[in-house]
Amino acid sequence: MVMPPRGWYAVLQSLQQQLSPLGFECYPFQVSWYNEQIGSAFHLQQPPGSLAVLVISAPGMYDRAFLPFLEGLKERMEAPPRDPVDSCVAFYLDQAAKAVCGGDPWVVLHDYDVEPVSRRPRILVQTAAHVAGAAFYYQRHDLLEDPWSKGTKIYGVCMHPHYGGWFALRGAIFFPSTDATSLTRQPAPDCVPSQQDRVLLLEKFNFHWQDWTYRDVIPVEERYSEGQRVYFATPPAERYSLLGLPSPTSSPAPVKTLSATSTHTAL
Repeated sequence: MVMPPRGWYAVLQSLQQQLSPLGFECYPFQVSWYNEQIGSAFHLQQPPGSLAVLVISAPGMYDRAFLPFLEGLKERMEAPPRDPVDSCVAFYLDQAAKAVCGGDPWVVLHDYDVEPVSRRPRILVQTAAHVAGAAFYYQRHDLLEDPWSKGTKIYGVCMHPHYGGWFALRGAIFFPSTDATSLTRQPAPDCVPSQQDRVLLLEKFNFHWQDWTYRDVIPVEERYSEGQRVYFATPPAERYSLLGLPSPTSSPAPVKTLSATSTHTAL
Protein backbone atom coordinates (compact mmCIF):
# COMPACT_ATOMS: atom_id res chain seq x y z
CA MET A 1 0.00 0.00 0.00
CA VAL A 2 1.42 3.37 -1.03
CA MET A 3 1.23 5.90 1.78
CA PRO A 4 0.09 9.44 0.89
CA PRO A 5 2.81 12.09 1.11
CA ARG A 6 3.07 13.85 4.44
CA GLY A 7 2.38 17.56 4.62
CA TRP A 8 5.14 20.02 5.40
CA TYR A 9 3.68 20.83 8.81
CA ALA A 10 3.86 17.22 9.98
CA VAL A 11 7.48 17.00 8.85
CA LEU A 12 8.34 20.26 10.59
CA GLN A 13 6.64 19.18 13.83
CA SER A 14 8.52 15.89 13.84
CA LEU A 15 11.81 17.66 13.20
CA GLN A 16 11.17 20.12 16.01
CA GLN A 17 10.36 17.29 18.40
CA GLN A 18 13.74 15.77 17.61
CA LEU A 19 15.86 18.92 17.72
CA SER A 20 14.25 21.41 20.11
CA PRO A 21 15.23 19.51 23.30
CA LEU A 22 18.84 19.66 22.09
CA GLY A 23 18.90 23.45 21.79
CA PHE A 24 18.23 23.74 18.06
CA GLU A 25 15.47 25.78 16.41
CA CYS A 26 13.81 25.04 13.06
CA TYR A 27 12.45 27.54 10.53
CA PRO A 28 10.70 26.32 7.35
CA PHE A 29 10.97 27.91 3.92
CA GLN A 30 10.34 27.11 0.29
CA VAL A 31 13.35 26.49 -1.91
CA SER A 32 12.01 29.05 -4.40
CA TRP A 33 12.14 31.83 -1.77
CA TYR A 34 15.86 31.26 -1.37
CA ASN A 35 16.63 30.96 -5.08
CA GLU A 36 14.84 34.25 -5.80
CA GLN A 37 17.34 36.10 -3.61
CA ILE A 38 20.61 34.88 -5.08
CA GLY A 39 22.44 34.43 -8.37
CA SER A 40 21.84 31.31 -10.43
CA ALA A 41 25.29 29.94 -9.58
CA PHE A 42 24.15 29.49 -5.98
CA HIS A 43 20.68 28.09 -6.71
CA LEU A 44 19.54 25.04 -4.81
CA GLN A 45 18.66 22.09 -7.02
CA GLN A 46 15.65 20.85 -5.03
CA PRO A 47 12.11 21.42 -6.44
CA PRO A 48 11.11 25.10 -6.04
CA GLY A 49 8.00 24.42 -3.97
CA SER A 50 9.56 21.76 -1.74
CA LEU A 51 10.23 22.05 1.97
CA ALA A 52 13.50 23.30 3.39
CA VAL A 53 14.14 23.82 7.10
CA LEU A 54 16.82 26.16 8.38
CA VAL A 55 18.39 24.98 11.64
CA ILE A 56 20.04 27.31 14.13
CA SER A 57 21.68 26.52 17.44
CA ALA A 58 20.47 28.57 20.37
CA PRO A 59 22.80 29.26 23.32
CA GLY A 60 21.54 26.14 25.11
CA MET A 61 22.84 23.77 22.42
CA TYR A 62 26.30 23.67 23.98
CA ASP A 63 25.07 22.11 27.22
CA ARG A 64 22.14 20.11 25.83
CA ALA A 65 23.78 18.60 22.75
CA PHE A 66 27.50 19.31 22.51
CA LEU A 67 28.67 18.23 25.97
CA PRO A 68 26.63 14.98 25.91
CA PHE A 69 27.98 14.29 22.41
CA LEU A 70 31.53 14.60 23.75
CA GLU A 71 30.77 12.31 26.68
CA GLY A 72 29.55 9.72 24.19
CA LEU A 73 32.84 9.96 22.29
CA LYS A 74 34.81 9.46 25.50
CA GLU A 75 32.71 6.48 26.60
CA ARG A 76 33.18 4.79 23.21
CA MET A 77 36.84 5.85 23.19
CA GLU A 78 36.43 7.18 19.66
CA ALA A 79 39.03 9.38 18.05
CA PRO A 80 38.15 13.07 18.41
CA PRO A 81 36.71 14.70 15.27
CA ARG A 82 38.57 17.41 13.42
CA ASP A 83 35.96 19.98 14.45
CA PRO A 84 33.98 18.76 17.49
CA VAL A 85 31.12 21.28 17.19
CA ASP A 86 30.61 20.71 13.45
CA SER A 87 30.68 16.95 14.00
CA CYS A 88 28.16 17.25 16.83
CA VAL A 89 25.77 19.32 14.71
CA ALA A 90 26.13 17.00 11.72
CA PHE A 91 25.39 13.97 13.91
CA TYR A 92 22.18 15.39 15.36
CA LEU A 93 20.89 16.88 12.09
CA ASP A 94 21.44 13.60 10.25
CA GLN A 95 19.87 11.65 13.10
CA ALA A 96 16.80 13.92 13.14
CA ALA A 97 16.38 13.87 9.36
CA LYS A 98 16.48 10.07 9.29
CA ALA A 99 13.96 9.86 12.10
CA VAL A 100 11.37 12.07 10.39
CA CYS A 101 11.87 11.34 6.69
CA GLY A 102 9.47 8.39 6.68
CA GLY A 103 11.38 6.81 3.81
CA ASP A 104 11.28 9.99 1.73
CA PRO A 105 14.53 11.49 0.42
CA TRP A 106 16.28 14.18 2.41
CA VAL A 107 19.45 16.25 2.12
CA VAL A 108 21.41 18.17 4.77
CA LEU A 109 23.58 21.12 3.78
CA HIS A 110 25.79 22.46 6.56
CA ASP A 111 27.04 26.02 6.88
CA TYR A 112 30.58 24.90 6.01
CA ASP A 113 29.75 22.72 2.95
CA VAL A 114 31.43 23.79 -0.30
CA GLU A 115 31.53 22.47 -3.86
CA PRO A 116 34.56 20.18 -4.34
CA VAL A 117 36.08 22.01 -7.32
CA SER A 118 34.92 25.62 -7.22
CA ARG A 119 34.90 25.75 -3.38
CA ARG A 120 31.70 27.74 -3.73
CA PRO A 121 29.41 27.50 -0.67
CA ARG A 122 26.62 25.00 -1.18
CA ILE A 123 24.25 27.16 0.84
CA LEU A 124 24.36 30.81 1.86
CA VAL A 125 23.08 30.38 5.39
CA GLN A 126 22.50 34.05 6.13
CA THR A 127 20.24 34.39 3.09
CA ALA A 128 18.42 31.22 4.16
CA ALA A 129 17.94 32.64 7.66
CA HIS A 130 16.43 35.81 6.25
CA VAL A 131 13.97 34.13 3.86
CA ALA A 132 12.95 31.63 6.57
CA GLY A 133 12.14 34.49 8.94
CA ALA A 134 14.63 33.23 11.51
CA ALA A 135 16.94 36.23 11.67
CA PHE A 136 17.27 39.52 9.80
CA TYR A 137 20.30 39.66 7.51
CA TYR A 138 21.64 43.20 7.92
CA GLN A 139 23.77 44.38 5.03
CA ARG A 140 25.33 47.56 3.80
CA HIS A 141 22.40 48.31 1.49
CA ASP A 142 20.10 48.46 4.54
CA LEU A 143 21.70 51.78 5.54
CA LEU A 144 20.35 55.14 4.40
CA GLU A 145 23.79 56.71 4.88
CA ASP A 146 26.95 54.69 4.38
CA PRO A 147 29.84 55.89 6.58
CA TRP A 148 32.54 53.76 4.91
CA SER A 149 34.50 54.33 1.73
CA LYS A 150 33.40 52.47 -1.39
CA GLY A 151 36.55 50.36 -1.34
CA THR A 152 35.92 49.10 2.19
CA LYS A 153 34.50 45.58 2.30
CA ILE A 154 31.58 45.39 4.72
CA TYR A 155 30.17 41.96 5.49
CA GLY A 156 26.57 41.52 6.55
CA VAL A 157 25.44 39.78 9.72
CA CYS A 158 22.27 38.11 10.96
CA MET A 159 20.67 39.13 14.24
CA HIS A 160 18.10 37.05 16.09
CA PRO A 161 15.23 38.84 17.88
CA HIS A 162 15.77 36.86 21.11
CA TYR A 163 19.48 35.99 21.05
CA GLY A 164 20.99 38.97 19.22
CA GLY A 165 24.28 37.58 17.95
CA TRP A 166 24.44 34.73 20.47
CA PHE A 167 23.39 31.96 18.10
CA ALA A 168 24.66 30.02 15.11
CA LEU A 169 23.39 29.28 11.61
CA ARG A 170 24.07 25.57 11.23
CA GLY A 171 22.58 24.69 7.86
CA ALA A 172 19.35 23.41 6.35
CA ILE A 173 17.54 20.12 5.87
CA PHE A 174 15.74 19.59 2.56
CA PHE A 175 12.80 17.29 1.85
CA PRO A 176 12.46 17.28 -1.96
CA SER A 177 9.24 15.23 -2.05
CA THR A 178 7.44 17.32 0.60
CA ASP A 179 5.26 20.01 -0.94
CA ALA A 180 5.47 23.35 0.86
CA THR A 181 3.53 25.56 -1.54
CA SER A 182 0.92 26.23 1.15
CA LEU A 183 3.58 27.51 3.54
CA THR A 184 3.13 31.21 4.37
CA ARG A 185 6.29 33.25 4.30
CA GLN A 186 7.18 34.94 7.57
CA PRO A 187 9.17 38.20 7.32
CA ALA A 188 12.51 38.31 9.05
CA PRO A 189 12.08 40.23 12.33
CA ASP A 190 13.71 43.64 12.03
CA CYS A 191 15.19 43.73 15.52
CA VAL A 192 17.70 46.50 14.71
CA PRO A 193 15.38 49.14 13.19
CA SER A 194 17.50 52.16 14.13
CA GLN A 195 19.88 53.34 11.41
CA GLN A 196 22.39 54.33 14.08
CA ASP A 197 22.30 50.86 15.61
CA ARG A 198 22.65 49.23 12.19
CA VAL A 199 25.81 51.21 11.53
CA LEU A 200 27.07 50.26 15.00
CA LEU A 201 26.29 46.59 14.38
CA LEU A 202 28.13 46.44 11.06
CA GLU A 203 31.03 48.47 12.45
CA LYS A 204 31.45 46.16 15.43
CA PHE A 205 30.98 43.00 13.41
CA ASN A 206 33.46 43.91 10.69
CA PHE A 207 36.17 45.64 12.70
CA HIS A 208 35.79 44.55 16.34
CA TRP A 209 34.31 41.06 16.09
CA GLN A 210 36.91 39.60 18.47
CA ASP A 211 35.38 41.39 21.49
CA TRP A 212 31.91 39.93 20.71
CA THR A 213 30.17 43.23 21.50
CA TYR A 214 28.26 43.13 18.19
CA ARG A 215 26.23 40.29 19.71
CA ASP A 216 24.74 42.69 22.27
CA VAL A 217 23.81 45.60 20.00
CA ILE A 218 20.22 44.80 20.98
CA PRO A 219 18.90 43.53 24.35
CA VAL A 220 19.01 39.72 24.41
CA GLU A 221 17.14 37.08 26.35
CA GLU A 222 19.93 34.51 26.51
CA ARG A 223 23.70 34.41 25.94
CA TYR A 224 26.33 31.72 25.73
CA SER A 225 27.26 30.09 29.03
CA GLU A 226 30.63 30.85 30.56
CA GLY A 227 31.98 27.45 29.54
CA GLN A 228 30.81 27.99 25.98
CA ARG A 229 32.47 31.40 25.81
CA VAL A 230 35.74 29.95 27.09
CA TYR A 231 35.59 27.18 24.49
CA PHE A 232 35.07 29.50 21.51
CA ALA A 233 37.63 31.99 22.82
CA THR A 234 40.25 29.21 22.96
CA PRO A 235 42.43 28.67 19.85
CA PRO A 236 41.21 25.58 17.93
CA ALA A 237 44.39 23.58 18.53
CA GLU A 238 43.99 24.02 22.29
CA ARG A 239 40.31 23.12 22.50
CA TYR A 240 40.96 19.37 22.67
CA SER A 241 42.83 19.59 25.94
CA LEU A 242 40.15 21.95 27.25
CA LEU A 243 37.57 19.23 26.52
CA GLY A 244 39.74 16.45 27.89
CA LEU A 245 40.26 14.95 24.44
CA PRO A 246 43.50 13.91 22.72
CA SER A 247 44.50 15.97 19.72
CA PRO A 248 43.48 14.39 16.38
CA THR A 249 46.22 13.12 14.11
CA SER A 250 45.20 15.57 11.38
CA SER A 251 45.60 19.27 11.93
CA PRO A 252 42.61 20.94 13.62
CA ALA A 253 40.09 22.80 11.55
CA PRO A 254 40.97 26.43 10.86
CA VAL A 255 39.16 29.21 12.65
CA LYS A 256 36.07 30.26 10.74
CA THR A 257 36.81 33.59 9.18
CA LEU A 258 34.68 36.57 8.37
CA SER A 259 32.76 35.75 5.21
CA ALA A 260 29.39 36.29 3.66
CA THR A 261 28.40 32.65 4.09
CA SER A 262 29.77 31.34 7.37
CA THR A 263 30.49 34.17 9.74
CA HIS A 264 31.27 34.59 13.38
CA THR A 265 27.59 34.03 14.10
CA ALA A 266 28.45 30.43 13.37
CA LEU A 267 30.44 30.12 16.59
